[in-house]
Amino acid sequence: MSTQTLLEVHNLKKHFPIQRGLFRRTVGHVRAVDGVDIRVNAGETLGLVGESGCGKTTTGRLILRAIEPTEGQILFRRNEGMVDIATMNKRQLKSLRREMQIIFQDPFSSLNPRMTVYDLITEPLVIHGENDQDVLNKRVRDLLEMVGLKSQHMNRYPYAFSGGQRQRIGIARALALQPKLIVADEPVSALDVSIQAQVINLLEDLQQEFGLTYLFIAHDLSVVEHISDRVAVMYLGKIVELARATDLYMDPKHPYTEALLSAIPHADPDQKSRRIVLAGDVPSPANPPSGCKFHPRCQYAQAICQEQEPELAEIQSGHFAACHFAAELTLVGVEPQA
Repeated sequence: MSTQTLLEVHNLKKHFPIQRGLFRRTVGHVRAVDGVDIRVNAGETLGLVGESGCGKTTTGRLILRAIEPTEGQILFRRNEGMVDIATMNKRQLKSLRREMQIIFQDPFSSLNPRMTVYDLITEPLVIHGENDQDVLNKRVRDLLEMVGLKSQHMNRYPYAFSGGQRQRIGIARALALQPKLIVADEPVSALDVSIQAQVINLLEDLQQEFGLTYLFIAHDLSVVEHISDRVAVMYLGKIVELARATDLYMDPKHPYTEALLSAIPHADPDQKSRRIVLAGDVPSPANPPSGCKFHPRCQYAQAICQEQEPELAEIQSGHFAACHFAAELTLVGVEPQA
């Protein structure tokens, strides 16, 4: 893994307007992403975890400019240096698409059922100007072999494949343009557990072979544990903890992270569960609480938590947390699995 920064995000926000009435007046905003700061090094896997609805997928799509940001910088390293994706026009974005790709969550709906595997994989190549039939044929064969499928599969349609095979096709499609960064948006959550491990191993092998950088979005911490170098925990549109994977699992600094880790199932049925059940529901991103957004559900909350929002601060070397008492609390983690 390189120490050179490939992606750097500053104060990234996406506020969706709430419109009502005959004239569709804007009466508020859903703060889906509300000031995210992350950095990803070349060759690294950064896991992005949190409950459903916390803004993980929106963050990934903002980074790719699949949706327009409300505010913030998205800096990406190209040959000419760092460029701000947030300010690029359509022509500039098209050339950037070669370097940034996405693996979608649902392998069933993300593949056009009317297109063959050959058409699905060659489409991005054709869009970017590759029309030589021999080159396209060889590229498809090579990509299918890379992801564990056979070249004979190229003329079949998606319905002929299982969920795991379809996700492999999606991975081949994402690799077609030889990108630097891949946003993997919950790429195994729709798959059987036995198939999840195969796809995770495939992603790790491809990363080593091609020097890929992953932003791996998931809500299952036991999956993220195996593939991530560092992990960012997201709650209600903000990063609340960021650390090396081992440090975060063994020594969490934010109460929300502690609660998420307590939900990881144990392989040993005789081991006593210590599940932390959070009080109440996740607040609405259209009307977030004052101060620390987690304080209504936090067992450690004090008066300052209701009044003042904590900054994401470095508690230990490389370990950041947005909690007023991160340096004082002794929270329970888990031993990372081998």
